[in-house]
Amino acid sequence: MNPLEHLKTNKNVFFNFMKEDYPLFKNSNLFLRDLQYAIKSYFDMKENPISYSQAEKIAREFISELSLTNDLQQIDNKSWKLNFEIGSKQKISELEGRLNEQLN
Repeated sequence: MNPLEHLKTNKNVFFNFMKEDYPLFKNSNLFLRDLQYAIKSYFDMKENPISYSQAEKIAREFISELSLTNDLQQIDNKSWKLNFEIGSKQKISELEGRLNEQLN
């Protein structure tokens, strides 16, 4: 598994994973070290461990890719602004449907 390609293909999954430990939302700041440690943790969880130096290299490449698509906007050398929504907001009808299933 190529870690960078995996992150690009599974961007939403990765950022939802990262959101569990970091305060991420549209227009929030994203820091290089936070991304590096989240990438390391993510691949450890996937039972495909990578080193800290590999995680930093992947983080820099992932940031470059996300900057090209305007998903990230650079603030300085170590921080970026997040330009997309993380997580899915459920519609009220979906929540009501689940509640009805649970009650029946």
